[in-house]
Formats: sequence, structure tokens, C-alpha cells
Amino acid sequence: MSETLTISVLTPDTADAQLTLLQAWSRAGWLRPLDRELALMLARNAADRSDPLPCWSAAWVSATLAQGHVCLPLAAAVEDLHAWLGTADASALSLTDLLTPAEALRQLLPAAGALAAWRERLARSEMVSGPAGNTPLVLADDRLYLRRYWRYQVQVAAAIRARLEPVATPADLSQRLDELFGDERGSEPDWQRIAAALASRSNFTVISGGPGTGKTTTVVRVLALLQGIALSEQGRPLRIHVAAPTGKAAARLTEAISGAIDQMPEEVAAHLPRQVVTIHRLLRPLPNSRRFRHHASNPLHADVVVVDEASMIDLELMAQLIDALPAHARLILLGDKDQLAAVEAGAVLSELSEGAEQLSDETRAWLEQCTGYSLPAAPRPTSVVADQVALLRKSYRFGADSGIGRLAAAINRGDAAGVREVLGSGAADLVLQLPPAEEGRRRSLLARLMVEGHGEGEVRQPAQFPGYRYFLEQLHALRPAEMDELAISEWAAAVLAAHNRFQLLAPLRSGPWGVESLNRLCADALAAAGLIEPEGLWYEGRPVMVTRNDYSLGLMNGDVGVALRLPSGELRVFFTSVEQGVRSFAPSRLNEVETVYAMTVHKSQGSEFYHAALVLPEQVSPILTRELVYTGVTRARRSFSLVAMSATSLDVAIARRVTRASGLADLLR
Repeated sequence: MSETLTISVLTPDTADAQLTLLQAWSRAGWLRPLDRELALMLARNAADRSDPLPCWSAAWVSATLAQGHVCLPLAAAVEDLHAWLGTADASALSLTDLLTPAEALRQLLPAAGALAAWRERLARSEMVSGPAGNTPLVLADDRLYLRRYWRYQVQVAAAIRARLEPVATPADLSQRLDELFGDERGSEPDWQRIAAALASRSNFTVISGGPGTGKTTTVVRVLALLQGIALSEQGRPLRIHVAAPTGKAAARLTEAISGAIDQMPEEVAAHLPRQVVTIHRLLRPLPNSRRFRHHASNPLHADVVVVDEASMIDLELMAQLIDALPAHARLILLGDKDQLAAVEAGAVLSELSEGAEQLSDETRAWLEQCTGYSLPAAPRPTSVVADQVALLRKSYRFGADSGIGRLAAAINRGDAAGVREVLGSGAADLVLQLPPAEEGRRRSLLARLMVEGHGEGEVRQPAQFPGYRYFLEQLHALRPAEMDELAISEWAAAVLAAHNRFQLLAPLRSGPWGVESLNRLCADALAAAGLIEPEGLWYEGRPVMVTRNDYSLGLMNGDVGVALRLPSGELRVFFTSVEQGVRSFAPSRLNEVETVYAMTVHKSQGSEFYHAALVLPEQVSPILTRELVYTGVTRARRSFSLVAMSATSLDVAIARRVTRASGLADLLR
């Protein structure tokens, strides 16, 4: 730091003490400017500023939102406030003279009964009230919320509860299920059939499953079932919308459902949606606003809404989506409960899936009757949602000998020894690299992985473990000789598909093994191999990712394109989507993009790559979690490489689960 911060004695009797510390904490990185300014605004408008604790608590609860938490749990914060703020302690930052938030809290609260004292002081503040009040902060069940997020949580819980009332199912439901899933019964339950039955029974359903469990196939059959029932009973088709959080996820699902719809009965296939849109496009955002055109007063024209990759949806977006649904509309959430939660605050799918293997006796008996399966015993539900959570348990992509499938399962169990065993088993679709300690050799190994798809001394088939050499060679080999629009579009589509064969992933953006460093290393390695000629920012072969929605260009955050040089010599950046096909833009029009040889695991959600490589850094970071490693592994469709800079970081990540503070699950008990 460029300045010394020396504040070690708290003097709460002065009105400026709370403001001085807020400024210092912000400069030290313990608070964001947004957190500081919120607290300062509340303090300026407070009649009584003698107690700094409510003001500081406002800053802290705002800071927890950046860590994905919906609220600040007071009891846990008393024990370790910095864990919830996502910050290190003062000694780690060499700021031993600065009073930390945790130290300030300890000075203000008695050693015995700290939680009760904190609760009491918040209750006396004009900034804080219970759920029924109208203050900026809400205190409920020893959790402190910004009121906006409390309202989101209540809104989501109420809307889900309203949709859980059983709806009438047709007398011939079993026959309809047989028509869609076949009338043969195996010895094991068909969890896809069970999911479809549950979806017909209520206006709210969660379908969760890992990679290859057939989520897309299941949801198409669910929609065919619902559409068939509507056509026969109501004489008109349902209005169905299918959406996903990102453009990449929407494009991938559009491609997947088209083939699945073609397998459905012709009379219902004609009424099933083949186009998937982003949630934002579905709700139609208002310019320069957090609001959408569709809301409670202007709801969607929809009878059924399906949302894929629901693990990526934060609490605010879920509240806005539910607000835009007509009261009668069904909502089906599709996703993988074990993946990373949303970047923003909340872990909605994870909370809703807590009862994924719980069933009431009534629901189990009903499912056995309509599906013909004898279901295993399950714990009684602890949530009102549990009976409407379907868990797909059989992977059709990864067989018993699949390294990726076994690795993902071991990670989900938190079994570090099992993970090491799978990685060391010699599975044909897995590679584990533990690079040497010397940094130069580490960089050499990584450079070879990026270019060739494998490390030094490995015998690997390039077709199974491609690196970036593959797409760049395709770029040159397939280049059209003349300026023919169709030929250029086909060339660009082929190059973009080839680029999708390999992707380098990392947990962090910065640091020696973060995305920024890996992107520079990869560009240098490709240039040294003669595959690219970087001359300035833009050059042929540069892959880029859009970092902010640009509605004027029709490009969404997460869209990936590649710069190609036309036969005329002009450089254009090409993108492709199922919705709009191949399009190109002049580089000068793309202001919100970044190079994407490497991307963060968070950014990769909703995508699949033939070969994915995950680089885990040496340093142990709070961002390294079981969910992150699992998400990185399951981005791989056919082959996966893990480069762990230390065995410790891998073990720590597998042992640590994402914990997000929220009260949504409690509201659904």
C-alpha cells in the first residue's frame, strides 16, 4: 500500500470514528467502495450516530453480497467476520496498525453474549427492523439482510409455494409415459420417467442431474407429455418458453433439443419450441436499468417456462423471472445442483435441491403406481419442495470405465484419496500433471499443453487430446480462396467449432497461474510455434469473449468469437449462434471483449468442450472449492487434463464446499 493506515483505538463516542474506519477499511480492501458509500449514506441520514455498529453492519452485509451471500449470519460472523467478508486478516496484509472489522466488532461486543448484544443493538437502530418494517436493513432469524434481498427471498419462496399445489393428472398418465419412454421396465428405476411424472403433477419442478444423465432428453419428453395432455384435454397447445442464463448455454441447448424433438410423436413435436433464448432476452431488459419489460403487471405470455443451467441463476434474477410468470404458468428448473453457484448473490438451485433424495410416502406411492417401478426407501421430506425435486442418477455419457465420470463422482463425495486414485489409474480420457517446482519448466509444460494438448513425454492421440494447434491449423487449411459469402460463413463456422475442441480453465483471473497470465503465456507459445502472428491487440486467430451484453450488436456476455482474415485482407471477428447463424464484426466495434485462450471456470459454465484442461494454482484460495473443481471437470466431454501446481491445493479444494448464507431454504421448510 502507498499509505500507512494507523487506527488501533476505537472511540465510538465520536461521530466521525465510524466514518474514518469505513474509509480505512475501503482503502485496505476489506470493503468495496459500494459498501462504504452505502454505510456512509445511512449514517448521514441517521438521527442517532452514537453507535457505529449498525452503520458498520450495513457495510458488512453489503460486502457479503460480493461473496455470493444473501445475508450476514450474525452468529457465524461473531466467530469469524472476515470469512464472510471474503478478506484476509490484518497480519496477512501487513497492516498490523489498522483496526480490522473483526477487531472492531470484538471491541463493541462483550466476550460473553456477543450475539445477543449485537442483535439488541441492531434492534435499537432506526436503520434496522423486522420483516414487516420498511427500513434499509432487515433482521430475521439472526440474519441481517439488505431489504431488497429479503424481499427477493420472500418473493421466490412465496411463488414456489403457490405452485406446489397438486394439479390434476390424466387417468391415462401411465400410458402416456409408456409412449414417450417405452413400455419395457428394467430392474432399476428410470429416473427420467420419474422426473416426467413429477413434472405433470405440479406447477413447479426441479430436475437435477450430472453430465450425461439426459437432462435435455428428459425435459423434451416432459414438454411432449404436457403438450400432449393439453392438446387432448384443452384442444389448444401450451405456450412454452425455454431459456438459459447465457447465450452459450442457450445455443448449446437449442442444438440439443432440436434432435430430441424430432424423436417425439409428430402431433406434439410440431408444438414444441426449438429455439432457446437467454433469460434476459425472454424478459426483455429496459435500457440502463436493472428492470425488465415483463413483470407482474406485464407478465409473459406463457403456460410453461423451462430454465436450463439453473445453478447459474442468482436470487435477484430468479425473483425477476418468477415475477414475470403468470400465476397459472408452470416453472421447470433444469440443472446440476453440484455445479458452482451463480456469480451474484444466492444459490437458488442448490437450496431447492436440498431434498433431492427425499420423498413423502404419498408421493412415492403415486410414483410407483404411475411409473410401475418399486422405488427405494427415502428420508421423509424436510422441505415443501422435496417432492418436486427429481434427481437423474444414471449417466449415459460416461460408462463404468470412464475416468471423467469416476473423477466427478469422487469429487462430489469429497473423497480426496478417491480422486487421486482415479487420476492415477491411467484412464484413457484423463491426464494428471504435477509440474516440477522450477517455474521455467512449469511454463514449458503448460505451453506444450496449450499448443499440443499434452505435456512432455506423453503419448497421446491428438484427436483425443487436441490443443489450440488444431483449430489454428484448421483456420489455414480451410480458408476460402475467394470472397464468397457462403464459403466464408462455412469456414468461420468450422473454425469456431474447431476452437471449441479445447479450452484451458483456471479458478482465478490474476496471479501467476490465473487467466490473465495464462492468456499471455498461450499467445507467446502459439507465436513461438508459428501458429499466430500477434501484431498489436488484434491478429488473426485471436479468440475473444464478450464481457458485457451488447444489445445493439446482439452479442451477450460469454459469447466467444475468433478473428479471421478474409481473402480481401480485411480482419473480421466471427461469432456463431443457432439463433442468428454466423455473423462478423469489425474489431473496432467490439469494445467489451477479452482474449480467451484461458477462461475462468465460472465463465465456462453452460459450455462443453471436447478436451478441457484445468490449472489449479499453488496458493490456497477461498475460491478453490469442490464445486469449482467438479464444474471444471464436467466441462470436458471426451478428455480432461488436470494441472495441479501443488497437491495441497487440490486436496484443500476437494475438502471445501461452497457455503452461501441465505434463508430461502428455511422459508420452504
